[in-house]
Amino acid sequence: MKNLFDIHFWEMIIRTTVSFATLLLLARILGKKQLSQLTFFHYITGITIGSIASEIAAQKETPFIDGYIALIWWAILTLVMSYITLKSTKARTLVDDNPTIVIKDGEISIKSIKKARLHMDDVLMMLREQSIFSIQDVHYAVLETNGKLSVFKKVAQQEATKLDVKADVSLPTYMPSEIISDGVIVYKNLEELDLTEEWVMKKLRKQGVDSVEEVYYAQLQTNGSLYVSLRKNGI
Repeated sequence: MKNLFDIHFWEMIIRTTVSFATLLLLARILGKKQLSQLTFFHYITGITIGSIASEIAAQKETPFIDGYIALIWWAILTLVMSYITLKSTKARTLVDDNPTIVIKDGEISIKSIKKARLHMDDVLMMLREQSIFSIQDVHYAVLETNGKLSVFKKVAQQEATKLDVKADVSLPTYMPSEIISDGVIVYKNLEELDLTEEWVMKKLRKQGVDSVEEVYYAQLQTNGSLYVSLRKNGI
């Protein structure tokens, strides 16, 4: 009985490890789309691949080879479909659909809302998520294929830009970058910014800091200054 338990235990360990490694590999191969960019097709495909992997790992009744073949084949089909949609506009429309205009020229498109199977409560919620509480402030609203709502406000409701107020629009000298993390200099970022450790120490001494170890976090600002957060209470 003990031997049977041991065999089953190690079988589950091996199945889980192989499934985990395969999922990690497939995640790298299938792409780097963020969750906010995933269409419904990619969303359900990801869930299905995860479900197959969990079935392989946890269900001893599922033959390992059969489940593993299904996992790989599903990933291959996803890759093929992604390639087809990349090359064909018609296929992309078939799989992901097209963006839908739900508000046009400040008027609600009832037909489009019904086609998208939305309630006005859904539209209002998505508008509020963008700090818009009145439909009268909206010129255009487009429901994207990933389910997000893109909004173009009426001109009178748009925020003023630096050009509008004739402010300085020159490009920043630096991109905000991590310079020190937990008392250690991030040399990779220094090299990319063409800066030196001496430059960092000079900036620190100007703020009364004598050692990098005293710094919990330091970030280079766009104007070349250094934001510094010191360790406190010995933490």
